[in-house]
Amino acid sequence: MPALLNNVVITAPVTTVVGPVLQVRAPTAVPFNAVLQGMLAYGSGGTTIDAWVQTSLDGGGTWTDIANFHFTTAVARFIFNLSSLTPVTTQYTPTDGTLAANTAKDGILGSQYRVKYTSTGTYAGNTQLSVDIETTGLTA
Repeated sequence: MPALLNNVVITAPVTTVVGPVLQVRAPTAVPFNAVLQGMLAYGSGGTTIDAWVQTSLDGGGTWTDIANFHFTTAVARFIFNLSSLTPVTTQYTPTDGTLAANTAKDGILGSQYRVKYTSTGTYAGNTQLSVDIETTGLTA
């Protein structure tokens, strides 16, 4: 799985740090589905870490949350499976770093992805956050 965030060390509290952007092939091609995996290698201390996986439908001008991984003070690994083939038949107001803990918004997948994360409390002991993505199929 390609890494959106690769073993980012978490220490002092941070607010809305944005990771690198991953472009999925051509700017006009979007995947049929995306499997997201969030992992926390917990060391010690800390309170909470929220990692929002975001996508852009307009080339990076606007980002919207599609999943939230919420971690506390334990080793954890969580997975979401999202599909662009899921109908979204009512208007969705995009969120930016505010999607509720441990939830996902299915049906909305763009061609670019990134992770925005926030932590509270002081983590130590080499606490590391990773988020991976695997996409399959492409629309043109």
